[in-house]
Amino acid sequence: MIAFLEGRLDEVYDNVCLVITQAGVGYAVAVPAHTRATLPKRGDMLRLYTSLVVREDALELFGFTTFEERQTFELLVTISKIGAKTALAVLSIFRPQDLERIVADDDPLVLTQVPGIGKKTAQHVFLELKDKLKVLGTTLAAGEASAKGQTLRSVLDGLASLGYAEAESYPVVREILAENPDRDVSEVLKQALKTLSK
Repeated sequence: MIAFLEGRLDEVYDNVCLVITQAGVGYAVAVPAHTRATLPKRGDMLRLYTSLVVREDALELFGFTTFEERQTFELLVTISKIGAKTALAVLSIFRPQDLERIVADDDPLVLTQVPGIGKKTAQHVFLELKDKLKVLGTTLAAGEASAKGQTLRSVLDGLASLGYAEAESYPVVREILAENPDRDVSEVLKQALKTLSK
């Protein structure tokens, strides 16, 4: 299985980026919308956590900036009625912590924001997602998931605007919030900048 890919960004088309490794092999990797929006310039180095989906007629490679996103993608494709492309569409709109918040807030209809997911499918996906997140032990208490998830997302967005890749900043911010989940966005952002600038 191809679980990680590092190479030079060669081309971008639709939601696919072509990555050329140092060995000279090119991989076409489908990525979520937010990842596509933050891709480096052509010719620059790119690192992605990847998941290989094997179908009868094709091998498809999907890429993510964080390990958690890749794990969430692989969880989503185990849900009936959710294929790889729909799972990618889910992660183009929602981050892993957003899905935890949706489960914690008991808000299945928000999933209808994903193209191709109607009310009935949203309810079905929500129930399976809830069970699978419980099995993984990742579901937080409702209040904690909502507040912590919003702070995490706000800080990551702030760091992205300053040029920090999410793959680099995510573990730093998550560790800061784990140590003190009550910190507000500005405090976490300042601490993250101090850590990242070292």
